[in-house]
Amino acid sequence: MVALSRRLTESTRRNGTATSFPPDWRVLAAVARGFVRMVGRIEITGRFPEELRGRSVLVAANHIGMFDPFVLVAVSAKLGVPLRFMLTAGLLDAPVIGFFLRRAGHVRVDRGKSNVIEAFERAVERLREAKIPLLVYPEGRVSHDPGLWPERGKTGVARMALAGNVPVVTISQWGAHEAVYWGTETVTKPADFKPLVTSFGRALVKRPTFRVHFGEQVDLSDLSADRPGDAMRAHKRIMQAITDGLVPLRQGELDKPRFHDPTRPTDAVSPWRPAP
Repeated sequence: MVALSRRLTESTRRNGTATSFPPDWRVLAAVARGFVRMVGRIEITGRFPEELRGRSVLVAANHIGMFDPFVLVAVSAKLGVPLRFMLTAGLLDAPVIGFFLRRAGHVRVDRGKSNVIEAFERAVERLREAKIPLLVYPEGRVSHDPGLWPERGKTGVARMALAGNVPVVTISQWGAHEAVYWGTETVTKPADFKPLVTSFGRALVKRPTFRVHFGEQVDLSDLSADRPGDAMRAHKRIMQAITDGLVPLRQGELDKPRFHDPTRPTDAVSPWRPAP
């Protein structure tokens, strides 16, 4: 969180305004758009609220596969929204890709710090000042639900929104899970690349459709960071908004995805899954 605070401050100072697109962000966005166009087709519904442009915004999305960050970057570039991701230190410290992610203004979150309360407060303050749309995955990982519905998730996004009085909008997405298999938890040997490469090759032929829906701002106006239970109430509203936006995107496969990824774990149950 301390590093997140620094990163947000540096991004604001370097880029000047929320609507600016730093050169490295534009380069990565162009790569993502080309990559996504090569693999499949994008369908966008909804819109990023115009009244929230130029403001600090938390954008909460469901996480369905290893390819969906590419889709979200491509979509945000197409709509002219300079979306940044909240990423773990491991990604930002990785050779080569980490350098470009840092240069593009994506922000770091360090877990397990002893001064987490102080770090959280600093991160919230910097988020208020940054004037950027910051994308977060409330689930924290690709969903393990057999039906690929959102997992329970954690209240961190809700707590940051309430503590910083920062608006929240949601993104619901479907289809990116068809581009690349989940694969393995870590890639340590050449054989670990095989499911990724074979699934990607299949996607190049079948060209799946990547559906992305921007929801309205989530109403958290009656909730407070200081009132017990409100963080969980806010979290439920955010996750329900993601789920509600997801239902129309996956008509005909509400029970389970038509596309079967044999490598993705299915050891969790979504509490947001719509009743049959």
